[in-house]
Amino acid sequence: MSLTQALLEHKERRKKDSNAVMTMVIKRSKPSQIALQSRLGTDELFMAIDPNTKQLLYYEDKADHSKGSIYLDKLLLVENTSISLHNDKQDCYIDICCPEVLSLFTDNFDYQHLRRHFVKGLLVDDIMGYKIFTHEIHSSYAARIDNFRSYDTVSKDIIQRWTYPLVPDVKFFGNSSVKLERQGMYRASEIGLSRSAQIGPFTVIGNGTKIGNHTTITNSVIGEGCNIGSNVSIEGSYIWDNVTIGDGCKLRHAIVCAGVIMKSGAVLEPGVILSFKVLVGQQFVVPSYSMVSLLQQPTKQDSDEELEYADNSSGIVEIPSFAGTSDKSNGEMTSEQSESQCWPASQLGSGGAGYIWSICEGAYDEEWRHSVAPIPADKLAEAMDAADDDQELTQDGSILPPSGELKPDSNDSEDDDNEDSRDEMIYFEKEVEATFLRAVHENIKVDHVILEVNSLRLSYNKVAADCAGAIFYAMMKLALETPHTSAGELLQNATNVITKWKKLLKYYLADIDEEMEVILRFEEMCLESAKEFSPLFTKILIQLYDQEVIQEDAILRWDDEKKDADESDKIYVKQAEKFIQWLKEASEEEDEEEEGADS
Repeated sequence: MSLTQALLEHKERRKKDSNAVMTMVIKRSKPSQIALQSRLGTDELFMAIDPNTKQLLYYEDKADHSKGSIYLDKLLLVENTSISLHNDKQDCYIDICCPEVLSLFTDNFDYQHLRRHFVKGLLVDDIMGYKIFTHEIHSSYAARIDNFRSYDTVSKDIIQRWTYPLVPDVKFFGNSSVKLERQGMYRASEIGLSRSAQIGPFTVIGNGTKIGNHTTITNSVIGEGCNIGSNVSIEGSYIWDNVTIGDGCKLRHAIVCAGVIMKSGAVLEPGVILSFKVLVGQQFVVPSYSMVSLLQQPTKQDSDEELEYADNSSGIVEIPSFAGTSDKSNGEMTSEQSESQCWPASQLGSGGAGYIWSICEGAYDEEWRHSVAPIPADKLAEAMDAADDDQELTQDGSILPPSGELKPDSNDSEDDDNEDSRDEMIYFEKEVEATFLRAVHENIKVDHVILEVNSLRLSYNKVAADCAGAIFYAMMKLALETPHTSAGELLQNATNVITKWKKLLKYYLADIDEEMEVILRFEEMCLESAKEFSPLFTKILIQLYDQEVIQEDAILRWDDEKKDADESDKIYVKQAEKFIQWLKEASEEEDEEEEGADS
């Protein structure tokens, strides 16, 4: 984002009000705990803002959802003519501050957290009278990375080009030349890639990297100078520079820092973090959500200044002695040292070295929240059930709508709402497409894909027809982007995709309206890709009918609704005329047979 407008607003406001010490950048997000958790690993944020002045009046990022309510100081309602309550804003953690802010931190030396202590402290301080204002961005991109899940989300946004022009194939800050290929694949110009290796969508391969035979990489980022062996499987992972991965290794949703060596057959389960220059031995399986480092975990008494990091100018690191983990006086592990479990070479496999950092008591169940690994199915189901309960409360009228002003609303923002709705649909369809492609390339079970799509449906407040249209679009796009040299091969691609994924599509086709949405969406695709799909419209429609994805009633209703349409809107009805006529005749014959049986 550009800070120009925010800086200008801050300076102008400061001239008029010397107590305006800070401007906070925010942006709109989904009013859904599921959306925030699945994208950023954060809690739902509640704000109260004066809609006229944009002054921030209330800020709560640790609300107790079990109570189902929040509490505002009644003085806010007395002192402000209108208040807009929001749970659909995201804090970008970009603040424009006046010099007074520095002195406030000096005076309040116990402030440890910019939001929890400083912002909330200012909002309740009625002595100094300092004020915080907000600047909302709409078309720009800004996000904070403060955990591994937000790191994963922002990385995917960059790969999917939401941050343009800051994307991998645009040169800036001296980055290497990378070429964008189909399905969001980025490759550097100088890589060693085996012909039998398979590179999936939304993947970045850095300069100087070598990839061996029959290796598959999907939805991952591979840094520069990496050496990846044969028969390796990498899914949803981030491999930094100069990493060596031996033959037969498997990595799923992990982060591997620079200089790591994984020997043949090693496995990283979802959520694993390997710090710099860790060595994982042959056939060793690193458990889910493990964090491994060459450094021993500091004890409670260690200070930040006492930590020495495994890095030096020569690039050579001395691996810590594992024998040093025992008490020299009696040869036994001390209680402090036992809190950091040591992995000697015998437990890491041949040549392994590293320490697993222990997780605080009771915190293991929360590791999934901030991990690059997908949210576990049981946790996602719990969140969806909770969201359904909240939605029922809203529909019953027992609580306020998700966000809104405490005064009669006006129609001034109708155009903005329509534009936001269009943007939301684009975001939703891209998210569904990315979810579907990930399911295809990682061979995810249909039931798990349904959970993910349902999560997006709740997050974006969409209906089943929206899901059906988005899924079908993604299916046909996959067929189109699968290599083919003729219309017959494209038809075969489409047939294969429909056959394999019809269970997913049919889940969202509960009635004729949703089936109609699929037909209408296919018409749009045929107009967009007229050369490829237009001649195949009827044949693919027949495939959908034969595989019982689209029912006869939906096709006949589509034909009926097109009768009064413009000629330009009847192109595909006319193309399918013989098939539609056959359906009508077959329907009439069935009716006659039923009448004969009744008589």
